Amino acid sequence: MDLKLKDKAAIVTGSSRGIGRGIARGLLAEGCAVTICGRDKDALEGAAQELKAETGGAVLAVTGDGTKAEDAARIVEETARAFGRLDILVNCFGRVPGAGKFLETSEALWAVGVDANIYAPIRFSRLAVPYMRRGGGGVIINIASIFGREVGGSAAYNATKAAEIALAKALSRELAPLNIRVNSVAPGSILFPGGAWEKRVQEDPEGMARFVKAEIPFGRFGTVEEVADVVVFLCSERARWVTGACITVDGGQSRSNI
Repeated sequence: MDLKLKDKAAIVTGSSRGIGRGIARGLLAEGCAVTICGRDKDALEGAAQELKAETGGAVLAVTGDGTKAEDAARIVEETARAFGRLDILVNCFGRVPGAGKFLETSEALWAVGVDANIYAPIRFSRLAVPYMRRGGGGVIINIASIFGREVGGSAAYNATKAAEIALAKALSRELAPLNIRVNSVAPGSILFPGGAWEKRVQEDPEGMARFVKAEIPFGRFGTVEEVADVVVFLCSERARWVTGACITVDGGQSRSNI
């Protein structure tokens, strides 16, 4: 199936590893030019080299922190300058603001979650929309979590990921007249090198085996590629009538009816 993504330009935030990197790889494989960005310069440059080798695509690596307005602006501007356009924004950058209970979570930790999981996608979207409008349309996708759709994780993570989904829904209505589609994707428990779930498996393999058996009907963690495939499809013309949706990618882990 031709996804009609050739010659489009995309930014994937938080893409030096994990889900973000997988999404970047998927877009590159479909012919997109992709900017990857993150705070760790060495990791980012290593990822760019590997992605180029794997896909032969055009990759721009821009070091920056999505919680800083000046960094976000520079990432968007360098993308537009390098590729001459901006069609796709995937807001994958985010943080888990502690795992403590509500009364044990400081305002500083709440601020970490709000800045990374809410303000960063707001900031990048505001910067990207004028370029998309100039190009006749575009796509924005927020990478949220099943714990933005139902209770789970810390209160700070739960609340900020729910806000990220709500943001995508609100923007989908406002930006539709500009031919800009906005959706969110809610992954479940995804295992990848250096990720939180890998760390938990290493620390408590028996406990994690029980968790998987009890919580994930397919009996395994999800993969980066399984999330990336859905995101790439949503970025494509094949999904041109999908906007304002939150797509769950979790192997049946979540329990919400909607």
